[in-house]
Amino acid sequence: MTTAHTTDRSAELAVTVLGAGHIGFAIALLLKQAGGYRLTVADRDPMRLAEVSALGVHTQLISDEPSLQAAVAGRYAVLNALPYHRAVAVATLCVQEGVHYFDLTEDVQSTHAIRRLALQGRAGEAAQSVLMPQCGLAPGFIGIVGQDLAGRFDALHTLRMRVGALPRYPQGALRYNLTWSTEGLINEYCNPCEAIVDGVRTTVPALEGLETFALDGVEYEAFNTSGGLGTLTETLAGKARQVDYQSIRYPGHCAILKLLLNDLRLRDRRDLLKELMETAIPTTDQDVIVVFATASGLRGGRLVQHSYSARIVGRRLAGYTLSAIQLTTAAGICTALDLVAQGRLSGQGFVGQESVPLQDFLYNRFGAAYLGESVEAA
Repeated sequence: MTTAHTTDRSAELAVTVLGAGHIGFAIALLLKQAGGYRLTVADRDPMRLAEVSALGVHTQLISDEPSLQAAVAGRYAVLNALPYHRAVAVATLCVQEGVHYFDLTEDVQSTHAIRRLALQGRAGEAAQSVLMPQCGLAPGFIGIVGQDLAGRFDALHTLRMRVGALPRYPQGALRYNLTWSTEGLINEYCNPCEAIVDGVRTTVPALEGLETFALDGVEYEAFNTSGGLGTLTETLAGKARQVDYQSIRYPGHCAILKLLLNDLRLRDRRDLLKELMETAIPTTDQDVIVVFATASGLRGGRLVQHSYSARIVGRRLAGYTLSAIQLTTAAGICTALDLVAQGRLSGQGFVGQESVPLQDFLYNRFGAAYLGESVEAA
């Protein structure tokens, strides 16, 4: 097996970004502007590659498995921005080549498989490179926030995490726009959700647990969705009574989803649901990320509560507009890469997002994007 490349601080590190869609483009833009990495962006779509090439970044067309292997071999790291169902195959290739691997998957089963891969590696040996899935917003940053809040207590009782990628100017009954992967969105709405309930790791149904709340005078609803916690329930097993994750939407969204998925049984026809959503729901780059997490427990013998909230909007960078979801997702995976390259995180094996100290993340050159429009930690 090839071993992971050591970091030469005096030279640019060779990094491949797999996927030239909205998120892959944003990752390439952030890394290009920051410097320190020699980039290749690889995709099967020549038109998407042409857009990325305008950034002054090297591109590579992927047409088959040999061309994918060529895009991975000899690199310091691979940042996987392909659909979630490609995660395990790409991670396996990175282990074989001794290349650090980062992705954005929200798929729980893929993450479990990558963790097993880190332990078994090739021919039963543990992986020599870093395998760090779930490096986006949720899963990703919200797990870092959750672990930071959990660490403030002598005994943690409850940890509740809420994240929404929302249109700033909602229209229609759903009051929603497509801002990221439709496949990933449907996955979150349909799959079981990991949680800790009464001190026991378990799963709860998606679209249940509906609650309403207000932040800064805006009313929201939140409900269970899959994948947002990453590996945090495993980390906090035996240490908390209640841990859960919910997606934030504007009021009324959940009821319509239940009609579509349950009453019309579109959860059994996900390809049709994806087609319907992409035909009927417009995309937007005028979005906002809402993050809200709260924890309660005992400290010094007293029952106390701590919370974290943030509101993040998009920005212009080097003449390009990045939506809030592009910015936060790309910033998350770029921060993970930076921290490994700087030696601030483990240099091999599986790395969960909650391993990243919140302050290290926020004061990284990429993670600072999460200091957005407004942040409050109490």
